[in-house]
Amino acid sequence: MTQTRTTLLALALSLGAAASAHAHASFETDEVASESSFKAVLQIPHGCDGKATTEVQVKLPEGFVFAKPQPKAGWDIEIIKGDYQKSYDNHGKAVTSGPLEIRWKNGNLPDDYFDTFVISGKISGFDKQTEIAFPVTQLCSTSGKVVWDEIAAAGQSAHALEHPAPTVTVTPAKAGGHEGHDMAAMSGMGATDGAPVKIGSLEISGGAVKAMLPGAKVGGGGFVIKNDGGEDDTLLSVESPVAGRVEMHEMNMQNEVMKMRKLESGITIPAGETVTLQSGGLHLMFMDVEKPFAEGDTIPVTLTFEKAGKVDYVLTVGDAAGAHKHN
Repeated sequence: MTQTRTTLLALALSLGAAASAHAHASFETDEVASESSFKAVLQIPHGCDGKATTEVQVKLPEGFVFAKPQPKAGWDIEIIKGDYQKSYDNHGKAVTSGPLEIRWKNGNLPDDYFDTFVISGKISGFDKQTEIAFPVTQLCSTSGKVVWDEIAAAGQSAHALEHPAPTVTVTPAKAGGHEGHDMAAMSGMGATDGAPVKIGSLEISGGAVKAMLPGAKVGGGGFVIKNDGGEDDTLLSVESPVAGRVEMHEMNMQNEVMKMRKLESGITIPAGETVTLQSGGLHLMFMDVEKPFAEGDTIPVTLTFEKAGKVDYVLTVGDAAGAHKHN
């Protein structure tokens, strides 16, 4: 009896290891209606034969347009642009080109961990149910590589494929949908849900933080600072009781590669001007977060300015795309 239990346990462990080894790249949500915004949350379950993942490349299918990748601390972003196969409407403007591939580069995701890589965009141009594929390539340390690009043939199960590409099932557009609202919500942290506060000649408003995925330790957020005074001021530091530390970061393009750097000396608020902290530019990074931020939470922060001094402020947590929910 003991030997039987031992054999069964060994078999279970073997099957578990095999399942883990063959876990493939996939999306958290794999169905979306046409003509709506879509937050593609790609899950990378493991490295390349035990090696750490250092680069993730995602090719975007036709019909996933106006794509914007979410920054990741410690990774660079490269956005490869080109022409779409047809024209897409963006609030009355015809758009014929945009991002075709997103690459997160120069990172380090050990094989013992999983992580997610997020791209927001719009699904458009489908009048019947269609499955679209996002081929993914993982590059790993010491030249390791895993390519998830196999697409099931008609009538074939994706489970029969060794390296299936992550797919999304697109359903016909919903009648009476609010695509305009959805795309506005995707603009992220420029909303004005945070109640304004004043200190000296400065006014802080529009505080917003992105909801975090379970197990995540790093969150992003920002706000708007208006300087009505006659002299420049500088945001020297940001502190919060819900994070180990809060860093000020800036993103910009360098040689067609999106780079993120920490601003050690703070952020200058010029006299008579307004500075916005939001995704894609100046922003806050909440590091070593004990409890991931959930939509609807409020995040207290203390801001220290060179001239105006200290002020307490509260940011509102929106969804994982950085938007606030409007009822």
